[in-house]
Amino acid sequence: MNKVTQDNHHARRWGARLLTFLCLFVTAQQLSAQSYDEWVNRAVKATEADSLSRAVEYLRKAVSADPAHEQNVWVYTNMGYLQCTLQRYDEAMQSYTFALNVAPYHVPALLGRATLYMELGKLELARVDYSLVLDVEKDHEEALLMRAYIYKVQRQYKFAEADYKHLLQLRPDHFSARLGMAMLKQSQGERIESVQLLSVLITESAQDSERLALLYRARAEVEWESGRSDNALLDVEQSMKYDATQAEAYLLRGQIYLSQEKKSLAKRDFQKAQELGIPAVELQPLLSKCR
Repeated sequence: MNKVTQDNHHARRWGARLLTFLCLFVTAQQLSAQSYDEWVNRAVKATEADSLSRAVEYLRKAVSADPAHEQNVWVYTNMGYLQCTLQRYDEAMQSYTFALNVAPYHVPALLGRATLYMELGKLELARVDYSLVLDVEKDHEEALLMRAYIYKVQRQYKFAEADYKHLLQLRPDHFSARLGMAMLKQSQGERIESVQLLSVLITESAQDSERLALLYRARAEVEWESGRSDNALLDVEQSMKYDATQAEAYLLRGQIYLSQEKKSLAKRDFQKAQELGIPAVELQPLLSKCR
């Protein structure tokens, strides 16, 4: 066999091997895709059946089947959401972080992680994530609302007001933004403006018992801070007519009674607030004043 013949023979042999390798590679890719889609579909069905732990395991198998799949950012994000629902917070944080490693500005993952930070009381980290969302979508309503709330808690009132105003420019009827602005005015000591804003919301919410319970209690708190305990008492009792299960309402009314030296009534309300979930350690100093 001459050299040309040998070269042709080797070429045909390696060509056959390469063709075999490519066929195997394509087949593996097809099987991987099928397996990936199958695991994702199983996760969807498990979620619909409220088998959330099983859904998480199926999503893990999907990622393992194809670690480089372009949809993995969504798989990790949904995994994080399910883990949050299951209160597996460390795992959820890891899943959201994996999603953001794939796509650093993936808005659903940023929102999910921000919500988890809020749940864990890590407000500054949540604020950073909401700000990243707003870098991508400057008019994102949830991010504006939550960042405004965080700024208010952090006493950065000018920034909070800017976010509330931005949101209200987008949606002038946004209930939570209007309530947030009223509470911001209270925090800034502008109690007359706060009461005015709350009064308008009360008038507009005449057919919504849940909102009325919240709004009357909020106005009662502002009235009490303003030294108008009689007005505060009327409002908190009005709030309780719409929802008699508010622990915060009993706590507030107990404080009003205590300021009026009605100690037996205050004690009764503090005990009721404890029954409804206010921690005993929080109520003990108030109860000690009722003796």
